Amino acid sequence: MSYIAPIKDMMFCLENLAGLDTIAKLPGHEEATPDTARAVLQECARFTQDVIAPLNWAGDQNPSSWNAGQVTTTPGFKQAFRQFVDGGWQGLQHPADFGGQGLPKCIAAACTEMLNSANLSFALCPLLSDGAIEALLTAGSEEQKHRYIPRLISGEWTGTMNLTEPQAGSDLSLVRARAVPQDGGGYRLFGQKIFITYGEHDMADNIVHLVLARLPDAPAGVKGISLFIVPKVLPDGRRNDVWCASIEHKLGIKASPTAVLVYGDGKGEVGEGAIGEIVGEANRGLEYMFIMMNAARFAVGTQGIAVAERAYQKAASYARDRVQSRPVDGSAQESVAIVHHPDVRRMLMTMRALTEGSRALALVGASLHDLGRAHPDEVQRAAHEAAYEFLVPIIKGFSTEMSIEVASLGVQVHGGMGFIEETGAAQFYRDARILTIYEGTTAVQANDLVGRKTVRDGGALALSFSRRAADVEDRLQASGHAQAMTMASQMAEARAAYEQVVTFIVANSKSRPNAAYAGSVPYLMLAGYLLAGWQMGEAWLAADALTQADGSFAQAKRATCAFYCAHMLPRCASLRDSILQGADSVMALPVEMF
Repeated sequence: MSYIAPIKDMMFCLENLAGLDTIAKLPGHEEATPDTARAVLQECARFTQDVIAPLNWAGDQNPSSWNAGQVTTTPGFKQAFRQFVDGGWQGLQHPADFGGQGLPKCIAAACTEMLNSANLSFALCPLLSDGAIEALLTAGSEEQKHRYIPRLISGEWTGTMNLTEPQAGSDLSLVRARAVPQDGGGYRLFGQKIFITYGEHDMADNIVHLVLARLPDAPAGVKGISLFIVPKVLPDGRRNDVWCASIEHKLGIKASPTAVLVYGDGKGEVGEGAIGEIVGEANRGLEYMFIMMNAARFAVGTQGIAVAERAYQKAASYARDRVQSRPVDGSAQESVAIVHHPDVRRMLMTMRALTEGSRALALVGASLHDLGRAHPDEVQRAAHEAAYEFLVPIIKGFSTEMSIEVASLGVQVHGGMGFIEETGAAQFYRDARILTIYEGTTAVQANDLVGRKTVRDGGALALSFSRRAADVEDRLQASGHAQAMTMASQMAEARAAYEQVVTFIVANSKSRPNAAYAGSVPYLMLAGYLLAGWQMGEAWLAADALTQADGSFAQAKRATCAFYCAHMLPRCASLRDSILQGADSVMALPVEMF
């Protein structure tokens, strides 16, 4: 089946959970009304469904190819990218001063989900350009902003982030790429970068590489890394000395070229050393790159939701059509579509509930970012930005981990046909598998959640989210509805587990760091289940208030929210137990016995 954008659910989340009406009152976002949001989402749906989605299978079967340093993308990608940028989609959330549309992140996040659902491999190119734009907006000079950002927004150029090297994966203190100052100004860069998404392609005239490298007198470790702009083609038209040595052959996202880039190999038209310019101050490169990484991490969380949505749609369609076996309740004497069978329904509801819960949390996170950027009160801005920063590793880690579960269930719903490539279910499973790895593995996100987001303030911010969940519990209880009261009880148990873990993490982070960090990923997942449940509680309350005209949607939403609380929230207790009672067992086996 083809992709159908879930506009109704997205608008429900934006209006009832993310507070779009509040966002539209912020300075600069006055035009971001529900009518505007709906029009943007409808147009994005049309474009992604009709133009981008049909290229998804083609990209998997006929991926990007490399020849003598040149990369050719899947047939149709170049033309689709031109339609994408001509439609203004690259600049959706970026400032109008540079050619963007200046819409809030919450609306852009919904559109980003659509693009990634339609074609994850294609969507990675704009994702990296978005990150480059964010980094330059924050750390670039005025001259750099005006030279690069309009061309990135127009799609004339695209952007990359160059961090990883063969010896330096997540540990960027091991970066060895060198930047040598030149007498006439500027720098020459030397070194190798790997896993560079869209590091070489044929969809734009130029590629702007943001590269981490060390100056000759830089201190060791992460404090000695600077950030440089290295364009593939220089302003005078000469080819810079950055060369694509190869692209990787991957399990999934095959149409997205993942490049090995060599700087300073003498293959350009400028002599040895790639010509670059520094961004901001020397030795603050990692700080600047984190701006780009944070934007990318949120976007990758959205990718997880997007792949899950596509896998769910595929599985639900198959389950409605596939006839197999009589129902166990005897309601029919002949074989029926498998959607009638309880375990298939359990799988489909799990897929649906995880996807909708994660979407709600991500859009609420995006709205917190909007408030953190544009709220007129400085104290409020800081509070909202801190809340958004807390959610980023959860949105990235939880949403991508759940996408693997959802895509795997999608294969299972298909049965043996799910293992056959021609059905398409396997592609979502393969594509999803990278999402927990790039832009920081789940462990990297979890370590960030523990160290920077929980321990640093003694758990205060973490527990503030617990209080938000408790408020929803109270409102569910006050509704007097039996289903809502049951959900409130389930949320309370999950919240108690979360609070116990936060207390444990804070208490043990210094005295028993291995014990605290052994539970970091389970803690992240527990937080994800609870906070997505918090939003499902809000969603149940909002759906209960919908008019009769929205009756079928409200019924489906309430049923999905109740399923989430009954089946997903109990996972919190087992995660708590593994953290509190299983920490010592993680490190018990001596290293030499592995």
